[in-house]
Parts: sequence; structure tokens; C-alpha cells
Amino acid sequence: MSSQKDYDASQIQVLEGLEPVRKRPGMYIGGTGVEGLHHLVWEIVDNGIDEALAGHASRVSVILLADGGVTVIDDGRGIPTDVHPKTGKSTVETVLTVLHAGGKFGGGGYKVSGGLHGVGSSVVNALSSKLIVTVRRDGKEYRQEYERGAPKTSLKEVGKTTKTGTEITFYPDDTIFETVKINYQTVLDRLRHAAYLTKGIHTDIRDERSGERYAFYFEGGIQSYVRHLNLGKDVVDEDVFYVEKQVEDSVIEISLQYADVYSETIKQFANNVFNPDGGTHLTGFRAALTRVINDYARKNGLLKEKEENLSGEDTREGLTAVILVKLPDPQFEGQTKNKLGNPEVRGYVEQVMNEYFTYYLEEHPNVAKKIVGKALLAARARKAARAARENILRKGVLDGASMPGKLADCSSKDPQNSEIYLVEGDSAGGSAKTGRDSKTQAILPLRGKVLNVERARLDKMLANNEILSLIKALGVGIEDSFDINGLRYHRIIIMTDADVDGSHISTLLMTFFFRYMKPVLDGGHIYLAKPPLFELVKPGKQDNTFIYDESELDVLLDEAIAKRKKEGAKIDTTAERYKQAGFSEQKRYKGLGEMDAEQLFATTMDPDKRVLVQVRVEDAEKADAIFNKLMGTEVELRKNFIQANAKFVKDLDI
Repeated sequence: MSSQKDYDASQIQVLEGLEPVRKRPGMYIGGTGVEGLHHLVWEIVDNGIDEALAGHASRVSVILLADGGVTVIDDGRGIPTDVHPKTGKSTVETVLTVLHAGGKFGGGGYKVSGGLHGVGSSVVNALSSKLIVTVRRDGKEYRQEYERGAPKTSLKEVGKTTKTGTEITFYPDDTIFETVKINYQTVLDRLRHAAYLTKGIHTDIRDERSGERYAFYFEGGIQSYVRHLNLGKDVVDEDVFYVEKQVEDSVIEISLQYADVYSETIKQFANNVFNPDGGTHLTGFRAALTRVINDYARKNGLLKEKEENLSGEDTREGLTAVILVKLPDPQFEGQTKNKLGNPEVRGYVEQVMNEYFTYYLEEHPNVAKKIVGKALLAARARKAARAARENILRKGVLDGASMPGKLADCSSKDPQNSEIYLVEGDSAGGSAKTGRDSKTQAILPLRGKVLNVERARLDKMLANNEILSLIKALGVGIEDSFDINGLRYHRIIIMTDADVDGSHISTLLMTFFFRYMKPVLDGGHIYLAKPPLFELVKPGKQDNTFIYDESELDVLLDEAIAKRKKEGAKIDTTAERYKQAGFSEQKRYKGLGEMDAEQLFATTMDPDKRVLVQVRVEDAEKADAIFNKLMGTEVELRKNFIQANAKFVKDLDI
């Protein structure tokens, strides 16, 4: 044990320059996995977007190089190349090697920017095995190379040019990142968002590895974004509300449109940064929206004198909106920028919405009547749902006092060690109950197809026995009474047959979780059980082999045949492949009911042997669109989706 005397100045480690970034990359980019890797691209892309926000750039391009590098080019002003007065180095080198060096700290370089902390470019440099920066400005082209954050050359003039802007090529360091392969689709989605949020900017991507390329340009900005979010939905009216207004030193942009759906989609951004937890801009928007719709309804006799006001929930049913505020000094709650905290922004947004959305409703009476009519329907449905919920509560159905009769609960009361299987059909449910580990595994059989909640309001859901049993068993409640802390099982496992019906039931259940219990989904609590497709029987032996997909079967049989050949076994090449491989039988399972309790546990429920697929939502916007296509009312969209994805289906049960 070291004494106090051993702890002196020599024990204190001082990390200079970019060393802290390489030592603790997670502090700067969130981690060294796929998300952290792509964060490098976002940092450089955002610098180009900030140039566009400042009115100095019109294009940001990304090239995924064949050798694993990434090039980002903008046509902005170009990083200054003169010597920085404080560092004595060129400004280019200062920006790329000094943490918290940048033009976003009130020095007049940027009035508005998404990057607050000034660590972007230098962090990318620190975490790249190689980085090359090219600057075009003042009629000259300059270049400098770096290796793991350290300058390899000085900044040199390499030619003349009539262009302006900055080009950075970097190679993520494979000694730091778990993978250095940049995903084309992920970057493409980010550039699409950037084009929506920065009206008039061109963004494009080219992948030299595959030859794919795509470009975006939206003259309508967030108005186009709202149309994109409502693509495939039955909109209340084709017209999209849009306003852009400067208030004090901030710019408020709002666009909205209603669709004939029951959920709401509101995206809120500050300086192009998405704020998933909302903030003052969202609060101001919601307050103004509710007030304006109620005022219009009262003024025009659509809401009777004795009727109570529409609630905020009523006015937002079916709403799709994008709120974008641009302000010089955004204050976010936490380093992640999840929530905007500027108190003045609430007043700015309320002011703009009160004035311009009121004008819009008065100038578009037909649209206004449809919006109010939809809100009135939502109010009636809300009251019906409340009555249904109160009726159920009176009967003690949702209070946790009694569990569904068909639930075979586990004896453990610790949610972390408990799991529940949602099993298709009473037959498979019976086998699962018999074969399970009753200490930690609960079984809830579901009869028939679960209700499609994409097309149902809460009152209809609460009248459905299967949905009601599910809500009751999980213990988290629903909508107003939802509380994630009440979750009784930290693993919710959907176990259905490996056929079309089973896939449909899985999709119905995932639609329910996505629409009504998203925190359960976001918490990583939803899994899909993967029952075996094949069983290979060994002659005279009990330890048969279970196979979970077609490709795995092919590999195993090929290996077994090759091994037998090597051992000198006589192979009958005319026999079926499983016999050539030394098996006496090959069974194909189509349903869970084909397995007895012992087999079901051994193959699908045994924690030591089972295959579980965790359900994660990486892109909520894409998931929303897919659920709308698969479970919504538009048959043509569903048909197109199936045709487009048919080539990816491996095992089709017809």
C-alpha cells in the first residue's frame, strides 16, 4: 500500500495537445463503436453546414474513398491561413491541433452555428491515422498533412485557384475504432436532413467502393421535410403551413401539416441540431398551437359555449411538424444537446405561431375546419378511452392486483432476472409453460392475430383481450398512466412460428411497442426468439443438431461431407445431402407446436443455447415510415415495399 508521501506532483499526468482525445475518445465522440466513427464525419460536415448557415457556402460533398478514407468538401470561405496571434502557428494548424479553437465562440466568425464546443476538427484529426487538409481562398490553394493529430508537413501553398472552401480527407484510426467502415446509407440520411434544414443548400455523397451516389436540394427546406415525413399518409389537406420570421436576433421557422393518423410527429431543431428531448421551442409551439385552434373553434362556432376546450393532446393528434430555431447563443441541457434551454425562445415561438397560424386558419377556412374537426374527433375518442380505462380500473384490471388468467408467471420478482415470452397460440403456449424455467421465465400465450394498433385508438385497444392482457402483464400501464419503472420483465421475448403468420404477429406486436410503449423498446427490452428451421438427426444418437437458417444448414452439410471424405468414408453422391453428411434424417420445422416441451426449451428458450435477436430502433423516422407502410391504410405503399424487399427474403412459407 503506497503512503501519502508517494503521492506527489510526479504522480499527476498532464496530457498535452490532442493526447487527451486519443486517451479518452469516448469523452469527445461518445464511444469508439459505429456511432463514434460516424461522429467524425458529422463534425466535418457540420463545419460546412455552419458555413452555409452563415451565408458563405452553397454545397457540402462527401466522398467515401475506396481505400477507406473520407473526403468532405465545402465551398465556404476556407479556414484562414494566416498566422494565429496566440499560437504562433497558421490558423489552419491551430484549428486542427488545439482543442477549443474555432470561430464559434463569439469572435464574429459565426452568428449561428450547430457546433458549440470548438473541438470538432481537432478531435477528428486526433482520432485519424492520417488527415489531409486543403484550403482554397484568396486565389491560392494550401495543403497540410497530419498523422494521428501531429503535423507531418507545414502548411504550404500548392497552386492557384478561383475556388474557395475547405477540403478535409481523413482516415479513422483502426487502433482506436472497433470498425473503420463508414456506412453509405447512414451518411446519406444525414445529408438529406442537412438539406431539409438548410434551405437552398446542395448536399451530395459519392461512394467509390460501390459506385453509388446521391444528391439533395430542397428549395422548400423544412416545408419539404414535412411533406417527406407525411409521405404515404392520408393528409387532411395537401396545403402545408410554413412561416419564417426573425424575432430579435433569432430566426424562427415552423412548418406543419395534419394527416389521418392517431400519432403525432414533431421534430425540433436548434441551429440544425436535433433536440430529441424538446426544450423551450417545443413548449412554446405546443402552447400556441392549442391556444390558436381553440380560439378559432370558439370564434367560428365549431366549439360550443358549454363544451370544454380542446386539450393539447387533441390538437396534436395526426400532426406532423418541424420547428427550427436559429439563435446566436443556444443553451443546451447537457453536452449531448438533447434539450434546448433558452427561456426567450419559448416567447419567440409563441409569438410567431400566435400571429401566423391564426392568419393561416383564417385564410384557409376549409383546412381550418378539417383540423378542428379532427381535434374534436380526438377529444371524443379521448373521453371514450378515459371512460373505458376508468371502467377497467374499477374492475381492477390494470392496477396490478390480478394478472391475466392465461399468464404463467415466474417466481422471481426481480425484473432484471425475469423474462416473459409472448407466444403465438395456445398449443405452443402449453409446451412453453411445461418446458420453461419457472423461476425466471413467464409465458403469455396470444390467441390469433393481435389488434393492428396503427389503425386503432386507445378505446378500441382497451376492448381487445390480447392487448389488455399484454398491458396488464407488463405492469407499465398505457398512455397517461404509463410508467417504465413498473416494468415487470426486462426481457420481453416475442416467440412466433417461422412462417408468414408468425412474422405478421411479430410485426403487429412491434407496432404496438413502437406506438404505445416506445420507452420499453428504446430501453432494449424487446427480443425476437429464433426457433430452429431444421433438425438433423444422427443415427442412434439423442444429441441432434438444430439449424436456425438456410445458409447455416448449407455450411454445416458442406463441412460434414468434406470431413467424411477426408476420413475416407464412402459417399453416395446420388443420396440427399444430409445423408451424404452422415445424418439419418432432416426435419424442417414450420411451427412451434411441432416441438414438444423439452425440444422447445432446448432450442428456443434455454439461455445457454437459444438465439435471441434484440430489437433496436436506430432511426425512429425510418421506423415510423415503415410501420405506416406495413400497417397503414395505403395498400399500394405496402405492395411497393414488399416488391422492393422481396429479394432479401430467404425463407418464404407459401
